[in-house]
Amino acid sequence: MSVRRTLPQKERSLIGAWCFCDHYGPDDVNMDVAPHPHTGLQTVSWLFTGEIEHRDSLGVHAYVRPGELNLMTGGSGICHSEVSTPSSSVLHGVQLWLALPDAHRDAPRDFQHHVPPTVSVSGCAVRVFLGTLAGSTSPVRTFTPLLGAEVVLPAGSRVEFEVSPSFEHGVLLDTGDVSVEETVLSPGSLGYVGTGRSTLTLSSREGARVVLLGGEPFGEEIVMWWNFVGRTHDEIAAFREEWQAEGERFGRVQGYPGDRLPAPALPGGRLRPRGNPA
Repeated sequence: MSVRRTLPQKERSLIGAWCFCDHYGPDDVNMDVAPHPHTGLQTVSWLFTGEIEHRDSLGVHAYVRPGELNLMTGGSGICHSEVSTPSSSVLHGVQLWLALPDAHRDAPRDFQHHVPPTVSVSGCAVRVFLGTLAGSTSPVRTFTPLLGAEVVLPAGSRVEFEVSPSFEHGVLLDTGDVSVEETVLSPGSLGYVGTGRSTLTLSSREGARVVLLGGEPFGEEIVMWWNFVGRTHDEIAAFREEWQAEGERFGRVQGYPGDRLPAPALPGGRLRPRGNPA
């Protein structure tokens, strides 16, 4: 599968609490991701094409479909599997993670599903799956102020959104062409806009689909490795050891016909926090 990891990268580790963005497909592929663990984060699944079957150690059995949000809270520990369904010949979407603030990073396991309505703004189709934009508010609970939305711009369109000046924003270009303010994004790239703006302007010559992410700067250092978000190297190493030992922290996925995914070896040096440049 073609995967573009637009976050984290050298230039930027977080946008608000958004700490991970994998932009994948479209690819004709059968996906089978065995049960694997998470800590200290929420996973946000958003599809453009295809269908994925989700099972987790909370006991949830659900499906990820285009235009529908699935948000899973890992907190102190969870594991889940992801398998494309037989009806899915092509997969195309984004997999996103949200870092949990220190006060809530041991939150209990949770799963939320939401189908956002489509609203029209200056001829653009907007689906708000987290936070508030263009008068549309998602009921999905998060632990920090956030924004997540899909915006489809027709050819020749220009739209100005009112946004919170306390938010920083990222604009991921999925298909077509788009300019953020006056900066043209290349296909598959993520444009960053810092805090202090009360409006955000997008325009497209030939039409585009983008994912708009936003949030208040996170303000905490995090350590990310494999599927874990923590605060120190030793904490991550302990998570890995407990997963390998099949400890109770992560629970078990029922109904997946196969083995769990083993953790890779830790790197030779100590893991360091991911910071953002000024």
